[in-house]
Amino acid sequence: MSDDLQRLEEWAAALIAKAQPAQRRQLVRQVANDLRREHARQIAQQVAPDGTPYPARKNRKELRGKSGRIKRQKAAMFNKLRTNTFLRVQADANQASVGFFGKVARIARVHHEGLKDKVAPRGPSFKYPARPLLGFSASDVAELRRSLLEHLTK
Repeated sequence: MSDDLQRLEEWAAALIAKAQPAQRRQLVRQVANDLRREHARQIAQQVAPDGTPYPARKNRKELRGKSGRIKRQKAAMFNKLRTNTFLRVQADANQASVGFFGKVARIARVHHEGLKDKVAPRGPSFKYPARPLLGFSASDVAELRRSLLEHLTK
């Protein structure tokens, strides 16, 4: 996959170098927003960038409330993380990055890499299974190519 990204970068660099700085900034921001939208969709579907589903949550007995009713049924993980507030785009004329920044980046890293972390501030530690949140797939590379060509042919 990294070889595909390298070739895409070389191909796009020659095309982008011909554009004016304002056009480059607009193009980079558009591509980054498309990537953010795609990653948010994948997180909502609970699948990794390579298409494999996330490992299921640990079953907890505390989810049962009064008289056996279930408080929350199969709540999707990372509902807040995939919003624009947390999954951010940072772009300028030369580069763009899509990711988690600030305090939320630590939480996202723990889940992305499957690290050990505390469940609550003074609670027990738990080794979370790896649930990759961000990454490039073959469809992402194809979408980047399409978006670049579409923008440059205008």
